[in-house]
Amino acid sequence: MGKFTMAIHGGAGTILKEDMTPELEEAYLRGLKAALDAGYAVLEEGGSSVNAVKAAIVILEDNMLFNAGRGSVFTKKGLQEMDAAIMDGQSLSAGAVCGVRNVRNPIELAEEVMLHSNHIFLSGKGANDFAIKQGIKLEPDEYFFSQFRYDQWKEIRDSDNYSLDHTHQRLDELLREKKFGTVGAVACDDKGNVAAGTSTGGMTNKKYGRIGDSPLIGAGTYANNNTCAISCTGHGERFIQVVAAYDVSCLMEYKGMSLQDAMTIVVKDKLVKIDGEGGMIGVDGKGNAALIFNCAGMYRAFRNNEGSESISIYEE
Repeated sequence: MGKFTMAIHGGAGTILKEDMTPELEEAYLRGLKAALDAGYAVLEEGGSSVNAVKAAIVILEDNMLFNAGRGSVFTKKGLQEMDAAIMDGQSLSAGAVCGVRNVRNPIELAEEVMLHSNHIFLSGKGANDFAIKQGIKLEPDEYFFSQFRYDQWKEIRDSDNYSLDHTHQRLDELLREKKFGTVGAVACDDKGNVAAGTSTGGMTNKKYGRIGDSPLIGAGTYANNNTCAISCTGHGERFIQVVAAYDVSCLMEYKGMSLQDAMTIVVKDKLVKIDGEGGMIGVDGKGNAALIFNCAGMYRAFRNNEGSESISIYEE
């Protein structure tokens, strides 16, 4: 049995301890642990990295605290439009969806696209039609409603402003604060196969059917057994511009860099140069993990079968 590793994130950005109540901090840590436990249990039982990634993300999508699935933020039209992607590093198979509505767990729909659609990327109504055909669980609009996200949207819905994640603060603080609420997971199973998945509700008050990096293979999500599996969270436009997830893989493949070094260059140098704020998590085929960000905090956790474990929020 080889080394196996699970890592997850629940978003990054201006996450400061002084802005967090002890109760809310504990709730976030519990949510991260629950997702980590779910994904790691799959690996511990000899399951695949793809199944581990999906299991972890489902837990995060079901948690109202995180901007994905049930906790997705409101668009300009007062709706939830969700994006997700998953990729198998062994076969380079991938599935992604964007702009889907009423899908309880978009990551499950992304996997169905990967396995059963003969395509990689489905959007909007077509993706929803496919969800119905495949028997993916749907929920009514009320399932996705949360008062604090509604209040946040209500503050800016009549403006052209948008917010990158949920917050409990006043409007002036809201527009200054930046929190990126994407969730994601990466895993290396005991056979050395890696996988990555990412899921998000996008930006509060987003217009024009905006799509970020999360469902874009190579930008926000990427996996290749020869290099790494990466899931990103941050200002999506910037991550798209540098093709962030694939760039880590390229640095490892063509320059022979380690996972840690390649991720550091992309997150701390390339993204910073274009004001790209956020972070990413990654694993390689040897079970090494890295969780790197260039902002004040990132909801994150990892565990491997050699006894290493960490669940964190702030910069250490």
